[in-house]
Amino acid sequence: MTPEYVVQLGQDTAMLVLYVAGPTLIVALVVGLAVSIFQAVTQVHEMTLTFIPKIVAVAIIVSIMLPCTIRRMVDFTANLFLSIPALVG
Repeated sequence: MTPEYVVQLGQDTAMLVLYVAGPTLIVALVVGLAVSIFQAVTQVHEMTLTFIPKIVAVAIIVSIMLPCTIRRMVDFTANLFLSIPALVG
């Protein structure tokens, strides 16, 4: 196992995390910002108003992105398993 391989594996892992978690985090951020602006404008400070839209938006984006996410994770895991013989020998 060379240092270059470890660095490449770390970069691939970081990119996978960004691809998997990025869309969900961005949607939650945008919805949270929109709800915060709405609360500031209307001065309605209901606690459930901050959580319910975020939960719904995140559930929708996760259900939309799930096939792509699963495919990326399966491909990454398969490549990781296929590289094991090269690491040992």
